This record gives sequence, structure tokens and C-alpha cells, in this order.
Amino acid sequence: MRNARTTRRRGVTVGLAAALTLLVALIVAGCGGGDSSSTGGSTSGAAGTSEDSSGGSSGGAKLSVVGYSTPESVYAEALEPAFEKTAQGKGVSFSNSFGASGDQSRAVANGLKADVVAFSLAPDITRLVKANLVSPNWNANQYKGMVTNSVVVIGTRKGNPKNIKTWNDLVKSGVEVISPNPFTSGGARWNVMAAYGANSNVGVNQAAGVAYLNKLFKNIAVQDDSARKSLQTFTNGKGDAIIAYENDMIFAQQKKQPIDYTVPDNTILIENPVAVTSKSAHPAQAQAFVNFLYTATAQKIFAENGYRPVVKGASTISFPTPAHMFTINQLGGWTKVTATFFDPTKGIVAKIEQSNGVSTSK
Repeated sequence: MRNARTTRRRGVTVGLAAALTLLVALIVAGCGGGDSSSTGGSTSGAAGTSEDSSGGSSGGAKLSVVGYSTPESVYAEALEPAFEKTAQGKGVSFSNSFGASGDQSRAVANGLKADVVAFSLAPDITRLVKANLVSPNWNANQYKGMVTNSVVVIGTRKGNPKNIKTWNDLVKSGVEVISPNPFTSGGARWNVMAAYGANSNVGVNQAAGVAYLNKLFKNIAVQDDSARKSLQTFTNGKGDAIIAYENDMIFAQQKKQPIDYTVPDNTILIENPVAVTSKSAHPAQAQAFVNFLYTATAQKIFAENGYRPVVKGASTISFPTPAHMFTINQLGGWTKVTATFFDPTKGIVAKIEQSNGVSTSK
């Protein structure tokens, strides 16, 4: 400090120190007069903030949510603002990154910051468990870590001019189908397993199921890297039909897009997981947000946006029940399915894609 080096001017130095002390006091007093309840524009680590690890007032915690493409608007426009209005969400703000589920999972594994991850399917969480980025107990709650459900459906142009209603209709000559790339998109993998299960008697006749997939992929005209991009491709006029999440079709209709959809008699139950990362800078707030997603308030928001709630009684919205709805576990579970169908070099789908000249690189 300057006053330690200029002892001959001690009187001036003392006066300067007193003035500085008064200035600091005035600044602190001014900071104390701000509105501590404001949630807009908060950032983690900001000067003068503190975090309550008990889950109370969050003091400027900014949560990074990394998710698959489809629910981006639901999180950003509804769920996050609703959480910020709760006692646990006071002072919390969010930054979001949404895209193809597999790509997002790999990005987090490679260092993308995330406090909460919300993916299309469980293997994209499992990848992070293996990387020590998510607890092995992430799915220990009564919902097995799943926060929403859906089903695979067939979307068509308004009025269904080509009368496409069944899996068999999708493989007819001249029918152009839209579905995302199964080596980037979790939604695409649900689509593939829905088609396979429906045409293999839920895995009993593998040969019939694989034969159907060969026919189907020959009719797939565009394979975008995410389900939401596939929806954009379809609404922009490409294709006669789209294989998609039920919630994506409901979303499109809510946006006044000229689309109809059919829930096939045989289709798969989609289960979407959520988890807190072990590297979260705000673990208490992140867990509080995940807990909020299971409340009646949040589950109702999901239902209003086309997702089937996992919490019974959370919404009065009714969804059609397929005549025969099967699960991924009935097809052997994701570990077996991933190795058998989606290994990028020797999997069943990889071989089909390669025969059609489509890349399976990630």
C-alpha cells in the first residue's frame, strides 16, 4: 500500500484512508438497498450473493439445463418460470441448451456445463453415470427417474390425403417418410423400436421385424439430427408422413400447423428421464428443480403441452390408450437393444443405414 512507503506524509495518508473507509461504507449501504427477491438476469458466483445449500433462498444460483430438442419451449416458457415463483426457486435463474439427445449427452460427457440433464431415453443418462457425472442412484425414485411419458405416433398432412394410418402404410411404394437419425436422436431410436416391436410381435419374430425396418428405411426421405428438426422438415412441406413423439404432434397442432396424427394400435411407451449432475455448482437448487418437475403443477404443465404425466391424477387431460402398448423392457431393455440395433458398426440399424449409404458416425 502507498501509505506504508510514504511515511513522511503520514497526515495526508491518514486522511486518504479515512476517506476510502467512508466510500466503502457508502457502497455497501447502497448494495444493501437492492431488491433481493429479483430473479431476472441472476448469474452464479456474482459478487455479494450467497447460496443456501439447504435448498432455501438461492441467492443468484443460475442452473444450466441441458436437454433433448422436443421440450425446449416447455422448460423455457413454462416450467422454469413456474419454479422461479416457488419458495425453493426464489433467486434462481436458468441457462438452457437443447438439441439431439445423443449429441447433448455426449457434449456433457465432453465437458458441457450442466446442473440438470433431461434426455429422450435412459442410455443418454447412463453414459453420464459411466463418466461419473451422474449418480448411479439417479433413478431411485418411485418413477424410476422418468419425468414424462409419450408414445410413438404417425403424423400426416391435414386430412390425411394418402390415408396413412398404419405401420404397413408407411412402407407402401411412393410414400415418403420423415424420421430423425437414430445415431444422433433419441426420438429416432424410439421410432425404430416402435416400428420393430409392432412388426415383430414385440420381438418374438426378429426376422419379420428386421425385414420391416429394411423396407421402412428405404422410404425415409430425410434423417435430421433431432426430432424437433424432423418436425420442422415435415411442416416445411417435405414428406407424406412423419414418425414422431405424440407430444410433438400435439405441439404442432397447438401452433396451428396443418397436421393430423394417428396413434397406431401397436406402439411403444416412451419414457423420458431427468437427473441432477454430480458436478453441479448448485446441487441443492438443481435437486429442488428436479423435485418440482414431479409436482402436480409441473406435471399439469407437461400434460398441457402434450406429454403424458408420470404422476397419476396430476392432470385431467385424457390421452388415447393404444390397443397394444409395449415397453422397451419387453424388447430386452436398452442395454441389449443398444448393442443389437444401434452399435455404430455392427448393429442391425447400422447395417441397414450403411446399405442405404447413410452415415452412422456420431
